[in-house]
Amino acid sequence: MKRIYLGLIALATLAGCNQTSEKESGEKKMVIGVTMLSMQNEFIVNVSDEMDKKAQELGIELITVDAERSALKQIEQVESFIAQKVDAIVMNPCEVEASSPAVTKALAAKIPIINVNSETSTKPSAFVGSDDVESGRIAMKFIAEKLSGKGNVVMMHGYMGQAAQIKREQGAREILKQYPDLKLIAHQTGEWDRAKSMSLMENWIQSYGKDINAVFAQNDEMGMGAVNALTAAGMKDKVIVVSIDAIPDALQAVKKGTLDATVFQNAQQQGAKAIETAVKLYKGEPVEKEVLIPFQLVTKDNVATFIK
Repeated sequence: MKRIYLGLIALATLAGCNQTSEKESGEKKMVIGVTMLSMQNEFIVNVSDEMDKKAQELGIELITVDAERSALKQIEQVESFIAQKVDAIVMNPCEVEASSPAVTKALAAKIPIINVNSETSTKPSAFVGSDDVESGRIAMKFIAEKLSGKGNVVMMHGYMGQAAQIKREQGAREILKQYPDLKLIAHQTGEWDRAKSMSLMENWIQSYGKDINAVFAQNDEMGMGAVNALTAAGMKDKVIVVSIDAIPDALQAVKKGTLDATVFQNAQQQGAKAIETAVKLYKGEPVEKEVLIPFQLVTKDNVATFIK
């Protein structure tokens, strides 16, 4: 196992130094810069917490910053990490296209960059996450089966242009094509946000009323917002709501029966494997270019196995 010393930023430098200068430098922690989409999003916070745990376990220092949903800010944060000469970067991208220059800059600086949970069009050193197309398929398939292939659906999008939003919509539409009597009557962004999605659902209730048979929310925060609005309108028992992530609130709602289903996304594995991959890349060890962690449907029948 290679040892990492103060003043040695890249492996090429490490290889070129003699033992005397290494001892004089003294040992230091590996430093990883981390930029996250939004620390106002519970699932993203969960991924960040798991990265912290793994970093502590491995004796690594993390510099974690919040991009606050701004791709421009995220690029600036990566530029700052490059200037600080961090040993690796983990990025939870804000957008597929707009966050891509951050990847290009890190690679040009010869700093390994790992995308976690979400993707960019420019390929990073490695990607750790899940296939969001699959999650959209799972959610819409559940709705189709519950409605026996016939009814009206509304869909709440996440932050437009982000990989999860694009791919979860893609997966849902693939299933809709298989059920011609299942109609998508409205779709709009709720920006991954509970309060905004509650307001959106209230607007849809006013516009479509009893014509709505199901809601597909692309994350649990939006799903819970939809549940709150439907409950207040006295409609929840007539409308199926399915969302994605399996955050604690959503799991409790599934247990109570207010949320019909959620799709479990493994924050623990995404966070831990992102850090493990960063360490391997820094050490020059082989890694999988794409680590995909499966999604799982969570209903009242199996929710107990997901509640901690």
